[in-house]
Amino acid sequence: MIIGQFMAILDIQIVAASLSQIQSGIGASADEMSWVQTVYLLAEVVIMPLTAYLTRMWGTRKFFIGACILFIVSSILTGLTTSIESMIFMRAVQGIAGGAMIPVVFATAFTIFPPERRITANVIVGLIVTLAPTVGPTLGGHLTDIASWRWLFFVNVPPGLLALFLVWRYGDFDKGDPTLSKGIDWWGVCLMAIGLLSIQYVLEEGAKDSWFQDDMILWLTVLGVITFGAFIWRQLTYQQPIVSLKPFTDRNFSIGIVMTLVSGMSLYGGTFVLPLFLAQIRQYSAAETGTTMLVSGLTMFLTGPIAGRIVRQFDPRVGMVLGFAIAAYGTGLGHAVTNDWGFWEFAYLQAFRGVGVMIAMIASQQMTVSTIPVHMMKDASALVNLTRNVGGAVGLAMLSTALTQQTARHYNELTSAMSIASAQTQNLMAGLSARMAQLGVADPEGAGYKAVGGMIHREAAILAFGDAFALLAVGLAFAGVLALFASPAKNQPASGGRGH
Repeated sequence: MIIGQFMAILDIQIVAASLSQIQSGIGASADEMSWVQTVYLLAEVVIMPLTAYLTRMWGTRKFFIGACILFIVSSILTGLTTSIESMIFMRAVQGIAGGAMIPVVFATAFTIFPPERRITANVIVGLIVTLAPTVGPTLGGHLTDIASWRWLFFVNVPPGLLALFLVWRYGDFDKGDPTLSKGIDWWGVCLMAIGLLSIQYVLEEGAKDSWFQDDMILWLTVLGVITFGAFIWRQLTYQQPIVSLKPFTDRNFSIGIVMTLVSGMSLYGGTFVLPLFLAQIRQYSAAETGTTMLVSGLTMFLTGPIAGRIVRQFDPRVGMVLGFAIAAYGTGLGHAVTNDWGFWEFAYLQAFRGVGVMIAMIASQQMTVSTIPVHMMKDASALVNLTRNVGGAVGLAMLSTALTQQTARHYNELTSAMSIASAQTQNLMAGLSARMAQLGVADPEGAGYKAVGGMIHREAAILAFGDAFALLAVGLAFAGVLALFASPAKNQPASGGRGH
């Protein structure tokens, strides 16, 4: 099942380093291309809360197999698309299928294994959750360079077929309850879909549309808040809720949800900021960006067993505080980023961030469900995974806004500090004008001013990226402090437990 989960999470970010190649391949505009990622996330967040109800109704094996088949077929059709409209539609279908598989794996890991095996299962699931979005740009960049962008989607087929066979052969560990098909809360489904789609769209597109200055963003925010509020009221009062909110009565779960939100912001935010810096400032190719990003994935992979031992031996709060502190330190190093940073500087940053995020993610997952009854685990899993994705959307929205605003602020500060009358500025302008004249430019002085403006804007953008890394570090530090307020939860012994 984790093979299917890995594919589903991987496909969120696998297109990140190859959007320009896809854009030229299907003749789309830059605005249209943003929907290739956005629509996948929109579809995921709508289906995730429904997975607990649907797996209870159909059974885990039937539900997962159906989702896996849909994911394979939609991946093939996405790779065969020739227009942006068909690609957006197929990415939406792919997002529904992927979003259906992700929470089911988490719930299964914490229900079918005996207590003494759950931390090991948690390590494996946590490894996939953190590793997949990190290696996504790496794999995507190299696949595009070696073959073509269409293989970003075709690559899902072999592991998809393997997952399909294995789950069909070995995944029969529960039965569905067909009676749940009667009395489905369709009003709740509609309110949830409208609310989540509206809020997710606002988070994804708000930064580029100047937030509430755009009428559509403003009214979608109002619509999202009203419908989501109505959905919560409906679930609390309806006799057969489509999404159970009972896990929120558990203190550890409620605190863990907040930490999941923050870790989602860091996980997806980090894989957004770094590739963007490498592409825009360092002018790296997709393959070069992927190679640089690989350090984080390798670090997480190697840290997984260590993180599992820490969580097994100590109170989960120790792992959460330690993990978030290390991740905050590593991410905070990016505040000093310059144009001269290369592979090793980013490797150092990613190593600390990778170790910290891995430990914090596994510890927080363990703590979040440590006091949740087994019969509520499917509902808890759906809510945890939904929160992680929403956290990623919040993180991307905050970082996009911060980059835009901070670049403008730093640009104004740099230009105001640069006197046109100073000898240094005059010498720079004279040198640039002379260079432009040698190149045969019609207006060498005007071209010189334009070149200076570009240099200042580049420096302002670098400073803004440093601010974005600092913002992520503050969020991680906040999560580490919040972890102290969780209730102690005793871990199960490594051996001697009894399975259920």
